[in-house]
Amino acid sequence: MEGLDSAQLRTLTAVVAEGSFDAAARILHVTPSAVSQRIRALEEAVGQVLVRRTRPCRATEAGRPLLRLAGQLDLLEREALADARGALTGDRLGTRLAVVVNADSLATWFVAALARVPDDLAVRFDVRQDDQDHTADLLRDGAVMAAVTAQREAVQGCRAMPLGAMRYRALAASGRAGRWFPDGLTASALAAAPMVAFDRKDRVQHRFLRSVTGRHLDPPVHHVPSVPAFGEAIRRGLGWGVVPEQLAAADLADGTCVDLAPGRYVDVPLYWQHWRLDSTVLGALTAAVRAEAAVVLR
Repeated sequence: MEGLDSAQLRTLTAVVAEGSFDAAARILHVTPSAVSQRIRALEEAVGQVLVRRTRPCRATEAGRPLLRLAGQLDLLEREALADARGALTGDRLGTRLAVVVNADSLATWFVAALARVPDDLAVRFDVRQDDQDHTADLLRDGAVMAAVTAQREAVQGCRAMPLGAMRYRALAASGRAGRWFPDGLTASALAAAPMVAFDRKDRVQHRFLRSVTGRHLDPPVHHVPSVPAFGEAIRRGLGWGVVPEQLAAADLADGTCVDLAPGRYVDVPLYWQHWRLDSTVLGALTAAVRAEAAVVLR
């Protein structure tokens, strides 16, 4: 088989990133017919279907390695051009880094990590958000180059390293805790009291329930997929929930909320995974993330 065509690989990336052949055509400034021809030619060269023609379009199992390869080639090409042009003109091209991170890290420490990356690298960040138990899926798909994840085992083609643990405390509005838990955190009270979760992927609350009761409970749940709104829902008494200790501190200090189980908490270990690639900007981001995590995480 001949070498893979770089234009076809870029087209594969655009189709998956934009979700459709028409949207990819607009980004690439070609016709939808040209996009379709490139994808078909790439699939014929590989002998596999690479794109699921769904809404949105998604890479197949066979397409994921090529999607990752396309991203790696693009990153290395941009770095090489940046070095070459910088040597001649003193200018650098901006290099795009796509990363995925869980919402609580994004709301507490991850932006500070991004700010540690040296300005002279001119990195443009494409930050995406997902639950820490699912962020590695985007890395596996080749959609991002790095991830903050709860997955300890390295995704194929990636390096994994521990960052530390994010600690969560169980909070409730001061006026509601006594009403919901008059006899403490009994299993019957926890099964009946309303609970706030970030979304349907969020299982940290359930980890707390199991740690307290040793049982699987199914309380009524409010889903509030916004970090500020999640905290406000607890303060307003919609339900109790577990909150990163960095965000819980102010509400505990002013008495708006109470810690339902002082001395008990949930620690969620986090890991940094990134492509196994010799890249200056990816290395700088990794160093920045590890340095900030060492300050903030347990």
